[in-house]
Amino acid sequence: MKNKNKHPVQYDAVIDAPFGAVGITVQGLHVAIVLLSEKLDKKPAEHKIAHQVSTQIEAYFTHAHHSFNLPLIDKGTPFQRQVWQEISMIPCGQVLTYSDIATKLGSGARAVANACGANTLPLVIPCHRVVAKNGLGGFMRGLENGLEIKKWLLKHESAIYQHDKQD
Repeated sequence: MKNKNKHPVQYDAVIDAPFGAVGITVQGLHVAIVLLSEKLDKKPAEHKIAHQVSTQIEAYFTHAHHSFNLPLIDKGTPFQRQVWQEISMIPCGQVLTYSDIATKLGSGARAVANACGANTLPLVIPCHRVVAKNGLGGFMRGLENGLEIKKWLLKHESAIYQHDKQD
C-alpha cells in the first residue's frame, strides 16, 4: 500500500481484520498511522507499541465497545485536532454528521470532512462515526473500498444512521 506521496509505507505490524487488514506504524513511543485496507501482507508486531495497538484493535474487532488507550502522535493543524477531539467523543454505536461537528466548532461541514480525511488513525479516532446529512459521506479520502469498510465498522458497532437503507 502506498500513501498519497507515492512512497511505500513501512508498517511495524499488519493484522488481519474482518474486512481485510490493518497496517500499524509507530514513531518512537507513539502510534503514527493506522491504515485500514482490504489487502496487506500480515506482519507480526515486533515493537512494544505496535503490539499494544494490535492487541487493542483485535479487542475492538471482538467487542465494538472496546476503548482505545494508546499514545498517539500529536499532529495535525489546531482545527484538525479540534475535529478529532470531537470525533473521539462520539460513543460507539452512534453517529454525528459533518454539519453537527461544524456547528459545535463554528466551522463548515466541508472543513470538518477534510479534517476527517486527514485522520491517519481511524478506529482509534473513529471518523467512521461521522456521516453526511444525506447519506454515508466519505471515508479514507476515497480509498478503494473505503465506504465498504465504513459500512462494516458502523454495522459492527450497531450504529444507526438516518440513511442506512439508501447506502
